[in-house]
Amino acid sequence: MHRTMIAGGAAALLLALAMPAHSASHASTGIPVPPDKIVIEVATVNGSGCPEGTAQVAVAPDNTAFTVTYSDYLAQVGPNAAPTDFRKNCQLNLRVHVPSGFTYAIVQADYRGYAFLQPGASAMERASYYFQGMSQTTYKSHQFKGPFDDNWQVADRTEYADLVWAPCGEKRNFNINTELRVNAGTSDPLTQTSFMTMDSTDGNVNTVYHLAWQECPDQA
Repeated sequence: MHRTMIAGGAAALLLALAMPAHSASHASTGIPVPPDKIVIEVATVNGSGCPEGTAQVAVAPDNTAFTVTYSDYLAQVGPNAAPTDFRKNCQLNLRVHVPSGFTYAIVQADYRGYAFLQPGASAMERASYYFQGMSQTTYKSHQFKGPFDDNWQVADRTEYADLVWAPCGEKRNFNINTELRVNAGTSDPLTQTSFMTMDSTDGNVNTVYHLAWQECPDQA
């Protein structure tokens, strides 16, 4: 289990992973990947789905992705659930320190977890992201219907022409909003439990955000 990786609402979690001396290229787009390290600092973490100490951020060694790991992200309905447990959310506010001369965008987000839904129950996962001072992206939602008792995985991909790039030469925090909802539907919440989680028995479920890179025109 991951413990105390984020302390309070203004944590300072710095994760810096070195790159090889030469520059790599993004496999699918041919975009150059910056040769220097990328550093992600967690400014704030808020939400019922990510209580203190239950979310962790790490950067891939090749700078093409970063991962958010949750250990207590669970929405549920049923006899042992509180009235507010049907919905859980998490907002991460990240300071992304990008190597000089580059900007980035999120090209794909992969979410996964586990769900147990009674017949007649349903669940939803949705997410969005945006840069500070810019319009929030439209939420992308995925629906699940009971009966369901399995791992789940979804991917939100943005076409290259529609990517939203961080402004060159400016420091803008990056916000990630996620949400899980469970609806009892025609099942009986007094006797039957349904739940959805971005968690697992070992406390590690990764949400991966894939990065696209672009050289800033005035610094290329």
